[in-house]
Amino acid sequence: MPKFLFRRAKVAARTLALGSAAFRAAGAAAVVVVLSLSLTACGGAASGNSDSDKPVVLTTFTVLADVARNVAGDKLTVESITKAGAEIHGYEPTPGDIRKAAKADLILDNGLNLEAWFGQFVEGLDVPHAVVSDGVEVMSISEDSYQGKPNPHAWMSPVNVQIYVDNMVTAFSKLDPENAAVFQANGDAYKAELQAVQDEMKASLAGLPENQRALVTCEGAFSYLARDAGLKEVYIWAVNAEQQATPQQITRAIEYVKANQVPAVFCESTVSDAPMQQVVGATGAKFGGTLYVDSLSEADGPVPTYLDLIRHDADVITKALAGTSTGASAGAK
Repeated sequence: MPKFLFRRAKVAARTLALGSAAFRAAGAAAVVVVLSLSLTACGGAASGNSDSDKPVVLTTFTVLADVARNVAGDKLTVESITKAGAEIHGYEPTPGDIRKAAKADLILDNGLNLEAWFGQFVEGLDVPHAVVSDGVEVMSISEDSYQGKPNPHAWMSPVNVQIYVDNMVTAFSKLDPENAAVFQANGDAYKAELQAVQDEMKASLAGLPENQRALVTCEGAFSYLARDAGLKEVYIWAVNAEQQATPQQITRAIEYVKANQVPAVFCESTVSDAPMQQVVGATGAKFGGTLYVDSLSEADGPVPTYLDLIRHDADVITKALAGTSTGASAGAK
């Protein structure tokens, strides 16, 4: 059996032995499927993947996958565990995710406590992984039960994502040394694009009057973007969790919007905007639009790439706060 196929069969076997409740819930059907994959690999049968000869890089969510593809070019196969539109914080891995992990040659995660499920997911797997946020200047969460912990949404700063790129270049070069120069060149080119988007965003938001420079959102996911753009960040809850939007949190947001005459408020694509619509109804502020953070859209949606995500969010924020958009008021989205 080829060495890399042997390793994958070994990974599959070890995956089956994991004792966490999340993996036990996969059931006997998953056991059969994973074992079948291992035996098929040993038999030399085709995997059905046209890129099967390339190393496989698995990322935890779609934003990381898009960045990784820009660095990898056509030398690696990059896949995301979560799908477009998925909420990353409380994600629960599926049997299909286990099978993907068993076949991967490298796993990338954001770190900073974003993927609470990740430790169990990789437990016992003989697959290397890299934390792409290593080296980022971390901002801390300032409120609620998460106070003092790192804000995980570091990718909302294109400056930070340039550090992500450097970490990916290093990880990919270890995985595939023969293409290290390609990864470096791709990374340098993409970092130039990231800086251009950063400059566009700052220029776009720089024209907002001082009294309109408040970014009121559902989740406190915009600390890094707000810092870069010179905006004050206000939110209903600090981090997406099972229990969100208490009456006290909504009241606090309402009071801030009223006191500061904030013209527009926002919510993210992966959560319900119902709590923010209560703020809209109580203040007369407009609902400025949907912002993207934790996930890209489908290919035909508004943010199919990370660069599109930053451009979209900056455009929606600027137009709504400047009063040039047709944002919805009084509870209509």
